[in-house]
Amino acid sequence: MKFKLSYKLFVVFLLTTLIAVAFMVGLIKFYVTRNFADYVNKSLLQKHNDVAVALATEYKTHKGWHTLKNNSGRWREILQSHFTAEHFDKPRDLPRPMEIENKKFGGRAHNMPPPRPPWHNRRRIPRLAVFDANKQLIIGRGARSSSEGYTLQTIVVESQIVGWLGLHKREHLKNPLAVGFLTQQSQLLYLVGGGILVLAALTALILSKNLLGPIRKLTVGTQALASRKFDARIKVKSKDELGQLAADFNTMAQTLEQYERLRQQWISDIAHELRTPLSILRGEIEALKDGVREVNPNTLDSLYLETRHLSKIVNDLHELSLADAGALSIEKVPVDPVLILRETLGLFKQRFAENQIKIENNLESVPTINIIGDANRLKQLFSNLLENTLRYADAPGTLRIKQEKAGNCLIIFFEDSGPGVPEEAISQLFDRLYRVEKSRNRNQGGSGLGLSICKSIVHALGGEIRASNANSGGLRIEIEFQQAG
Repeated sequence: MKFKLSYKLFVVFLLTTLIAVAFMVGLIKFYVTRNFADYVNKSLLQKHNDVAVALATEYKTHKGWHTLKNNSGRWREILQSHFTAEHFDKPRDLPRPMEIENKKFGGRAHNMPPPRPPWHNRRRIPRLAVFDANKQLIIGRGARSSSEGYTLQTIVVESQIVGWLGLHKREHLKNPLAVGFLTQQSQLLYLVGGGILVLAALTALILSKNLLGPIRKLTVGTQALASRKFDARIKVKSKDELGQLAADFNTMAQTLEQYERLRQQWISDIAHELRTPLSILRGEIEALKDGVREVNPNTLDSLYLETRHLSKIVNDLHELSLADAGALSIEKVPVDPVLILRETLGLFKQRFAENQIKIENNLESVPTINIIGDANRLKQLFSNLLENTLRYADAPGTLRIKQEKAGNCLIIFFEDSGPGVPEEAISQLFDRLYRVEKSRNRNQGGSGLGLSICKSIVHALGGEIRASNANSGGLRIEIEFQQAG
């Protein structure tokens, strides 16, 4: 049988509270019973404070306990002098048996022991004992050799403890009032424990529902994402871990929504880029088929250019798909990127001259700096950047290229004379199929994949590439590589 998480949380909270309450009630009951028994024993001993005073006088008179030690007669005499007829529930005016005998003989005999209470009243005398300052037994009814099991009261002479008066502890109370009091306290404890348990059950129920509320919302949101509803959001006001989880979910949903929008735009852009050369090819072929155009070198050149453009788009898309999959072929060996850049500039020299764009650089006068890279990929990187300048830089214009070393990094700058790009477009220059102009003029803008491929190559080589508007008014591309160790 499958139980919901809310039921499991409720049962866990309830069982934990039940164990805690049971332990608390048992512990309190134990200490209340124990402390109440101590209180009763101390109260009973307090009633015999006059015995302690008499014992102090006895000690002071005889300078010690030697006259009392094991002298049961003297001990009974002290008790008899303080346990009056009121203690035994006898009228004070009734003569004692020994007093009658004393009157007959004209007074108490010299060797006659002190009178003893009747046997039925003597049993009501508390079990008292006397201990010395070291708590060793001196005398007492049924006393043990040590003070264990006795409630003690000090016997003080001249501010010094000279002994202890002990009352045998009553571990089990038999007084109806005491038993009734403890019963009443136990019932109160059970009532309080039951109330706490009920309150804990309600709290556990509410808490389990509140804890699972955000989880249920996350479940609904996850199901929405699985159904490709990327606009799903979760509203959770809590600032705990569940609130952070909901915020992370919203961030993920927003990212997926953005990726879905880019994916749709990506498909649309690819379809547009492929549709244009295919339409031209179809038109040219239909014209040749219908005899509208003749087959000549110009017609074949036009068809060739369109197929080459179509092939370049497909190759660029393939390169980007490999970069996304982490399968872009990179041969990482020590290479001199400046040397490769000089070779690439030589290939573009004629085209830059035809477009009236002057190249200024400091590449001839710098020492060799090697990085771990791939010569072919670096050549592809520099070629794409130079192609981008040829397409967008106004003629006549200037392209400034320089390199510098900053710490353990090699930085290469490409800066043209303009025009620049809007600031809001800077962050999107390396996006796939992105072009600043919205007209999609293929004669000027190309496919919009060149800079995106540049970014993939630089990242594959462990470097960084950035774009910004230069002070000269043009576009500045900055590439940073780690120098080979």
